[in-house]
Amino acid sequence: MSKSNKNSVHSKSEIIKSAQQDDIDVAEVVKIGESQLLAFWDFIRTQGVVGLAVGLVLGGSVAVLVKSLVDNIVMPPVGLLLGSTEGLKGLSWIIKENASGQSTSINYGIFLNDFINFIVIALVVYIVIRLLKFDRLDKKKS
Repeated sequence: MSKSNKNSVHSKSEIIKSAQQDDIDVAEVVKIGESQLLAFWDFIRTQGVVGLAVGLVLGGSVAVLVKSLVDNIVMPPVGLLLGSTEGLKGLSWIIKENASGQSTSINYGIFLNDFINFIVIALVVYIVIRLLKFDRLDKKKS
């Protein structure tokens, strides 16, 4: 093909004629294309790709919701019980003050907050999986 032919837009009939001139079996190309497309759709259907995508989106949303619940509802009273007005995030252990008067501390409250977030999110995911009986999907049928 010349450069002008490569840059021009071809109609379907022109492409088929060109393929026939180059001894390419158009029916075979179409057959291979169809079989690949069918194999792709079968892969999506049998491997649960759509379900995985939906699960990832919903999982991210549930994580944000549960984190908000823990940060804004659960942690403030727990922090007050432990003596912090900032919830658990305000809990820290001062190790030492440096020469300029700034203190070095371990913020264990932030770790406790994140740990509780993880536990609550894991619990919610566990309950949803059990209620919707998704735990049985991975088991092989006998």
